[in-house]
Amino acid sequence: MKMNKMMRLDVPTPWSMTLQDAATPNQEGMHELYDMMMFNLMVMLMLVSYMLFVMVKDFKNNKMAYKYMMHGQVLEMVWTMFPAVVLLYMSYPSFTLLYVLDEVLTPSMTMKVVGLQWYWKYEYSDFMLDTGETMEFESYMMPDDMLEEGQLRLLDTDTSMVVPVDTHMRFVVTSNDVMHCFTMPSLGFKVDATPGRLNQVSALMQREGVYYGQCSELCGVNHGFMPMKLECVSVNEFMDWLGEQVLCLCSLMVKAMYC
Repeated sequence: MKMNKMMRLDVPTPWSMTLQDAATPNQEGMHELYDMMMFNLMVMLMLVSYMLFVMVKDFKNNKMAYKYMMHGQVLEMVWTMFPAVVLLYMSYPSFTLLYVLDEVLTPSMTMKVVGLQWYWKYEYSDFMLDTGETMEFESYMMPDDMLEEGQLRLLDTDTSMVVPVDTHMRFVVTSNDVMHCFTMPSLGFKVDATPGRLNQVSALMQREGVYYGQCSELCGVNHGFMPMKLECVSVNEFMDWLGEQVLCLCSLMVKAMYC
């Protein structure tokens, strides 16, 4: 299934100085935290720069040391306590967001993500046939000589995850060989895929679109060539796509029985 709903900043852009557009509440929280931190840092930078400028200007030609500036206990206490208060002020929203990101409550759908050298495998664990078979597929990066017009180099894949919009989803992430990292900036994901361990993250995609990510853990010689692609569609489109996949899976099983 192909889509042309890719947003302008849902992919890495050359010389970009900002974060990718948020598609989930998690990423919106990260954007707000980033803006707050940058504002505080700019205020501190201007304050420290002003103090340094005044001190250099007033004392550059002064041959006598100002004892209350060099050995003032009150001043030392102030410039020790003030940064501590600022750090506490900045840490509270940071820890709040961190714990909110770790919460996974009553998801409506679960997607299992398995990292391998050097591709990804996706499994729709909630949808199972009467025979016990689950729908799963592997996703490989499109080589340069097979890219079509509009596809992105080092980001597009031959198959992609398809998920419904406005649905609380849980992604269960693991690995089959070495450590990988499931990272999608627009969705606020950065989850380690560790062999023998299941990590999980939740997401509620609030708009349709095509989202890209790349492995963020050095996993071998082809580490830079295992991207991930996720298509977020309406619920009706997702159900139609799911029906097509089930029919394909059933036909493959019938062919395997008669071969």
